[in-house]
Amino acid sequence: MTAFLPEPRGPVSESVVTMLEGGAPPATGSSPDTFTTDPFGEDLHLALHTCYELHYQGFENVDPAWEWDPDLLRLRAGLERTFLSALRDKTAGGDVPDVLEELLVEPINGDGVSHFLRKEGELWQLREYVAHRSMYHLKEADPHALLIPRLRGRAKAALVAVEFDEFGGGRPERMHSRLFADLMEELDLDPSYGGYVDHVPAQMLAITNMMSLFGLHRALRGAMVGHFAAAEITTAPSAERFSRALRRLGIGERGVRFFTEHVEADAVHEQVLRRDVIGGLLDDEPALAPDVVLGVQATGLLEQHLEDHLLASWRHSETSLRRPLGC
Repeated sequence: MTAFLPEPRGPVSESVVTMLEGGAPPATGSSPDTFTTDPFGEDLHLALHTCYELHYQGFENVDPAWEWDPDLLRLRAGLERTFLSALRDKTAGGDVPDVLEELLVEPINGDGVSHFLRKEGELWQLREYVAHRSMYHLKEADPHALLIPRLRGRAKAALVAVEFDEFGGGRPERMHSRLFADLMEELDLDPSYGGYVDHVPAQMLAITNMMSLFGLHRALRGAMVGHFAAAEITTAPSAERFSRALRRLGIGERGVRFFTEHVEADAVHEQVLRRDVIGGLLDDEPALAPDVVLGVQATGLLEQHLEDHLLASWRHSETSLRRPLGC
């Protein structure tokens, strides 16, 4: 459970936080005003994050009944429409085989975050990166588990096999979320669930919000499958670079294990996702192909937003967080 509600970042998130601070949901409707807001901005994504967390671990001292409060859901739906419309506008579409093939090609002279940290990144930059990613990895695979009841047959069986690995194969100490918490402890970071929500910017929150948006809506099951495939296909090469960065900076094997686990596991997972999850889904429901492409391309779009923000900050020797670690 997240121990605290986040600090608002604008009128929309302030409305959401104020509602949740008010105790139990009201017996009669009290929906806040409709707001126009940046689909990739701080206010919208903090508001969406707060709404979505009610479906995961929730917040201390917030009544669980808010999870299904109709007024809060109505507000969330408006924010989701704004975000989803922007994702559709910013992605190009295409054929499933073509967009997946693009993901399999590693650039010869890559210059992304994993390349930067492997070659020249400093410890403070690595710690910031891990703080960003804690917003997802401390609940790793939870959003994707929402897909299970939405699939059937071959696609469902293959997805469950991948999720079984993500959750440690039945061993809690091997759960990927636990391995990430171990990494955080090795870096002297707070491994508390949601502990860095007030530190991370919209670029990171948008990634986890995309997962929740796709996972919580059955209509977007194809997009969630596309997102999951994109994540698994691109993880193994970058995880290898991150593991080298950790070792270069003197982090021990307990910290490195999170990434070495992903090098091994995701090389297999990406084949299962492409062949059996996507293949099974589109055999059953070929009309979902455009949504699979949306999921792949939206993932690339938002990951690029975060990468651009990180590298621009670090190359100017500035923090990429809204507040420095330790504050």
